[in-house]
Amino acid sequence: MGSRKYEKMLEMFVLQNRLNDDTNGPKWREGVTKQGKVINWKRCIVMESAELIDSFSWKHWKNIAGGIDLENIKIEMVDIWHFVMSYILRFRSPEAAAKLALATMREGAVRLPNSWSEADNARIETLLEPFENLMALALIKTDDDAYHEELLEQFWECVDAVGMNFDELYRLYIGKNALNQFRQMHGYKEGIYRKVWDGREDNVVMQEILARNPDITYEKLLESLEERYATLK
Repeated sequence: MGSRKYEKMLEMFVLQNRLNDDTNGPKWREGVTKQGKVINWKRCIVMESAELIDSFSWKHWKNIAGGIDLENIKIEMVDIWHFVMSYILRFRSPEAAAKLALATMREGAVRLPNSWSEADNARIETLLEPFENLMALALIKTDDDAYHEELLEQFWECVDAVGMNFDELYRLYIGKNALNQFRQMHGYKEGIYRKVWDGREDNVVMQEILARNPDITYEKLLESLEERYATLK
């Protein structure tokens, strides 16, 4: 495995591990937050997958000629990745989890179109299949090693279907993780955090910072978010 790729994968698992420690407390691997609330990572994967599917115009009763929101689908994939990693981290160290994630990477048979056409409406069931398969896997009541591998393999098929490469997933994950950490630092759970910054959601601002500085580090991104948040009136 490429050492640089492993370093990036490990960084993501380390950051997710830290975020879970900070937000959920020391017992999150036992399935409970520091407030005693039950954690179900697989249900989180199901619900985020459902949100991703809603980025397709699949509903026969409205938006019949609509297409897909590919950029939002990519963001939803990053949200799903948070929960997939959290689930795997329940059973493995960040180092072991990163090695398993690399070993299970694979391409899929489906690729979403960059621009939607009328012909794509006819094959929407095929286009939705990778994401519905991931959702179905997350509903299975098992936690053995073979299941972990299958879940990760299906996740990577979804990443491939969206047309994301590893570096794009890494960049967007770093951005979203930094934003999640930033939200916690500024009172998100207490309800005092301001999610809309001068008329735009913080998620949009984060993506703009990433677009201007694609090689920005996690720490520099946190600094940039801090600077922008301090200017809000």
